[in-house]
Amino acid sequence: MNAALLTLQLVVSLTMGQYAPQRLAGDPLDPAREARVQVLAKQLRCAVCQGLSISDSPSSMARAQLEMVRELVSEGKSDEEVVEYFVARYGDWVLLEPPASGINLLVWAGPLVLVALGLLLILRQLGPRSAASAAADPGTGETAAAVAAGPSDDDDPYLKAVREET
Repeated sequence: MNAALLTLQLVVSLTMGQYAPQRLAGDPLDPAREARVQVLAKQLRCAVCQGLSISDSPSSMARAQLEMVRELVSEGKSDEEVVEYFVARYGDWVLLEPPASGINLLVWAGPLVLVALGLLLILRQLGPRSAASAAADPGTGETAAAVAAGPSDDDDPYLKAVREET
């Protein structure tokens, strides 16, 4: 019984969310200000969606946030003031590209540090091999290519025994 009620509630909530109005009541803005609204809406994350901006989200909450952006722009607020309004209410999470400061700095710099450490590890592993192959024994006159090729056929006792028997 509980599963049926939960399923019904899920279906109703999904249905209501899909038919959210695309635009709430309000006067349309002039094209220049509407373009600013769309640019700002691409920078702000929907409060109920995981990774969608408020301009891309179909939820009613995103439509309400978009209408708030329109209202703030029509009041003459600057882009920074509109972003600060949302950051004050939702925190840095509302920004699709959070600032590179504090703990967020780890998110921005972490991949670069890992790539640098990986390159250092690769160079460290390759370092001794290239140094060993470059340093040939001057007394025997072996070249770096001969050292890199490995031991000769005469040094292998198994191969020497096979040649003697054939």
